[in-house]
Amino acid sequence: MSWTRYVAIGDSFTEGLGDPYPDGGWRGWADRVAEGLATANDGVANDGVKYANLAIRGRLLDPIVTEQLPAALELKPDLVSMSGGGNDMLRPGSDLEALVARLDDAVGRIRATGADVVLFTAADPIGSPVIRLTRSRVEAFSDQIRLLGAKHGAYVVDQWQMDVLRDWRMWNVDRLHMSPAGHRRVALATLEELGVPAGDWRDPVLDPLPELGRGARMLWNARWARGYLAPWVGRRLRGRSSGDLITAKRPTLQPVLDQSG
Repeated sequence: MSWTRYVAIGDSFTEGLGDPYPDGGWRGWADRVAEGLATANDGVANDGVKYANLAIRGRLLDPIVTEQLPAALELKPDLVSMSGGGNDMLRPGSDLEALVARLDDAVGRIRATGADVVLFTAADPIGSPVIRLTRSRVEAFSDQIRLLGAKHGAYVVDQWQMDVLRDWRMWNVDRLHMSPAGHRRVALATLEELGVPAGDWRDPVLDPLPELGRGARMLWNARWARGYLAPWVGRRLRGRSSGDLITAKRPTLQPVLDQSG
């Protein structure tokens, strides 16, 4: 396949938090995928591959579908990546059936235009002292995403099966967003799923991290809870989101350029 109009929608995962450019902006796996598509389609007419990223941190699935999806379809893409529901899963009482139905309808709307779709399962949160409490629901949601991929003929990047993403070196210190290394691995896995030549996301194989002692582990977790978990809980209690004042970083289709500086 060859795509020239790629639009990414979603939350902080797709916005690219944790993977900074030298100027302080966010790169992320979606920018890296766009760069991979541009390289694979080198020489295509009409300025080659164009890319838009409408994702905004903190977004729940509903605003992704009601706000970002219509704007994405107006751009007439031939490839749309959609990741959402992760923020919903972190909220007690989230309705899995309703989320799946919402996602099902959204993917159907995209496919009806003739565009291809890329979906993502969640990464396995088993190593997280807090997020792993949602593991059964997240696993069930990931199972449904695989089924939706089969139903609609969508591409599915199965992060749940990517053992390397259980390594903390793949994650930012906030434990919610991926590090540059993690975004790189996801980008390569996405390009592999799309059949676009790229590096192997399995390389390099990492040596195991040294085991922390009980005291060091408790200190590590306490610092994380104070610096990241508490502010996150505070925003939830106030009904606020980290993305309330944020707009899409790349709202229109633009030729893919080397943004890495």
